[in-house]
This record gives sequence, C-alpha cells and structure tokens, in this order.
Amino acid sequence: MKKNLKKGFTLIELLVVIAIIGILSGIVIASLNTARNKGADAAIRGNLNGIRTQAELFYDNETPNTYEGLCTSLSVPLTAIENVSGASEANNIVYTTAGAASTVTCHENAATGWAVESPLKSSSEFACVDSSGNSTTTSASTLDASDAICG
Repeated sequence: MKKNLKKGFTLIELLVVIAIIGILSGIVIASLNTARNKGADAAIRGNLNGIRTQAELFYDNETPNTYEGLCTSLSVPLTAIENVSGASEANNIVYTTAGAASTVTCHENAATGWAVESPLKSSSEFACVDSSGNSTTTSASTLDASDAICG
C-alpha cells in the first residue's frame, strides 16, 4: 500500500498566518507610536521644569532680584529666538525647540514674574509653568502677550 502524503502547508494556511502576523504587527506599531508621543510629552514637561530651576537661579543672581532678561538667558534646548508678534514688551519671546516643529513661549514681567508654555506632542494641549509654582496642562494656549501666570 502506497500512501500519498504531501508535506508542507497549503496556500490558504500560509495566507492566514501572514494575515495574523500583519494584524499583530499593526497593533504593536500603533502602541509604539502612542508610547513615543507620551515620551515626547514627558520630555517637554521635564524641559519646562528645568526652565523653572534656571529661572530661580537667574532671579537669585540678579541684583536687585528680578526676572527681567530671563527669557533671553534660558539654555534649555531652545533656538531661533523671535519676539512675539503684538507683544507689548520686548521680553515676550517665542522659541523654536531644537529638532521639533513646536514652539515654546516665554513671557517675563519684572514686577509679576514669568511664565513658559509649550504645546504637547500627543494632543492639542499645552503645558505651562510659571514663577508662582503653577504647572498646568490646558486645552489651548493661555499666555497672552503680557501674561506672566499660567491659566
């Protein structure tokens, strides 16, 4: 007796396995993009907290103590300094973050303090820190040309 045994997989079996692998890899890639954006948001918030530290060091080194000139002295990875259009003071500055398309807005006021905000990557929200200790996330930009307080 001769048995006719074929070894291997049928075309249908191979296509089903390839489809399953494709679906699983699509899910993994989508999860990685979400995690990457959340990581970028954490980096933005970390940079803003670094700005808070720099601002307090700046204030302590000025005689008399003032925040005037703070926005031009920040050294967190910010480049391309420009004045905010329509700003009432020369010390309201927009920075373009190095290697990113987002902007960081810095406002200072010698009498009331400073505020810095930046858009987050994973959503249309903005992260903001200021001299009064506020650290907020808002759905829209809250800093006007003369604001030195978040929200």
